[in-house]
Parts: sequence; C-alpha cells; structure tokens
Amino acid sequence: MIVDAVLGALGGLAGLGALWAAMSIRVVQQFQKGVVFRFGKVRDEVREPGLVALMPVADRLRRVNVQIVTMPIPAQEGITRDNVTVRVDAVVYFRVVDPVKATVNVQDYNFAISQVAQTSLRSIIGKSELDDLLANREPINQGLELMIDSPALGWGIEIDRVEIKDVALPESMKRSIARQAEAERERRARIITADGEFQASERLSEAAAVMSATPAALQLRLLQTVVEVAAEKNSTLVLPFPVELLRFLDSATEVQQRNLLAAAAVAAGAKAVEEAVESGEIPGEELDQEPPRHELPPLEELLGQAPLDAPDSPDGRAERGAGAPADAER
Repeated sequence: MIVDAVLGALGGLAGLGALWAAMSIRVVQQFQKGVVFRFGKVRDEVREPGLVALMPVADRLRRVNVQIVTMPIPAQEGITRDNVTVRVDAVVYFRVVDPVKATVNVQDYNFAISQVAQTSLRSIIGKSELDDLLANREPINQGLELMIDSPALGWGIEIDRVEIKDVALPESMKRSIARQAEAERERRARIITADGEFQASERLSEAAAVMSATPAALQLRLLQTVVEVAAEKNSTLVLPFPVELLRFLDSATEVQQRNLLAAAAVAAGAKAVEEAVESGEIPGEELDQEPPRHELPPLEELLGQAPLDAPDSPDGRAERGAGAPADAER
C-alpha cells in the first residue's frame, strides 16, 4: 500500500509537471520573434528563436514573422500629368524590424501596408508623365518607396524596395505610340540613307575624275558591268549606253548639218550664176576667160636695183619729179 501511494504521488507530480510545461513552454521558429504579454502588458524583452519559458496563466506569447514579405499592389487607374489614363500595378518588398511596434502600434500591418501602397501609387501616377512611367521608372520607384516608408517606420516595418510591374495603356494610346516609333525609325532610316548616298557620291566623283583622265577606264567599267549582268544567266541583257558616245553622235550630226548647209549654199550660188548668165546679166565669155596672170621680173634685174628703187614704170618717173636728185629722194 505504501508503494502504491508513493507511485501515485509520483504520477501526480509528473502529471502536474507535464501540465505546467505545456502551459509555460513555447517554441519560436528561426524566422520568428516572440512578443510576450504579461497580464495584457507587453514586455520590453523580445524572445529570440528557440524554447521560451512563460509564466503560466500570466503570460501570452505572440509570434511575429520577420521574413521579407512580397506584397503585390492591385492595379490602380489614374491620370498622368500629361493627361493620359493608365493602369499601373506594383510590388512591395518589406519586413518587420521591430516586432513590438508591429504588434502594438498597428492592428494588421499587412493590410495597412497594402492600403498605403495603393494610395501612394495613385499619387505617384498623378505626379509623373507617361514617358517616365514607361522608360524612366527608377526615380518613380524611389519616390514610391519613400512615400510608403514614411508611415511604415512608426509601425516597426522597413520597406526593402518597391517596383512598378506593369503599365496598361488604352488601345488608342498604343496606336499613337506605335506611329510615333515608326516615324522615328523612318527618320533614322532616311538619315542613314542620305549619309550613305553622300559618301557614295564622294567616291563616285573621285572615280569619275579618274575615268575622265583615262577614257579606257570607262570602257573597262562597261565591260565589267556586262560581265556582272551576264553572270546571272538572264535571257535579257541590258547594256548601259555611254553618255560620251551620245555626245560624239550629236557633234557628228552637227558637223554633217553644217556641211549640208554649205553644200546647199554653194549649189544655190551656182544656180544663181547660171540664171544670171542665161538672162544675159553676166556675159558667158567672162566666165570662160581665165583671170589675168602677173609675172615677176627676172631675178638678175631685181638684184641689180637699189633697195629703195622701184621698178621702172610709166607712173614711177612722174612721181619722182623732174630734176630731183636721187639722193634727195632717198
């Protein structure tokens, strides 16, 4: 009987110990921190991961997750500063740095962060332009992070980063942006084409200068072009016609026309002479006569005369004057 009583007492003590352990021992995970409330008042000491001993009935433990939380912000519709209606959604990354504030100062910090993020996103849409939302998002992300981080600091929450995920545009705006991009591409293509034509014209001018100095180079280039065209095995062969040959033909045509005009003028003159002879205006004997011929004096006679003496003629003696000495005349 004594043994049974001792065993019963030991069993009762073991049961009380198990009940006390069940009521006072808690486990905090590695990614959590524990906040202890004793009779409803929070304890300043934050319990670290592991086994946590509590006072039965008096203490209550609340575990707070300190991992980084990824929270998507629902798409918000707004009007940008340049009056374009868009729908923007984003993502917020945050974590709890002060479990006591996150537990005491705010009822549900996840819901609070979600509402602040939505209102901040609408505000940042109204302050930004469409081009910034599409191409320059980094400053917008930083501004949105500051707007959310200001109230979150009082809740013991740190905003790690905020990123805009997508920007939805109306169909009309998409078409306008597409036309703008197409026009910009066309402008660049035209500039590149014009630049290439300018460089090609410079090279062609240099080649033309070389070919003008060496006409045979133009013929060689013509033959090379014919070979390149004939290599395609086409049924039709197009031969480029040199401009110089056209100029040569033009000049030959002009010379031929001038010769024809001259021949026509000669024929017209001969016909006029024949008509004059037939009408009696010009005697036919004059046409048959040969023109008078003038013969030079013999060489010995020319050498025997003085340098300034003229040959004797009936008029020469009259011009000298009677009795005038020859020296005076000289």
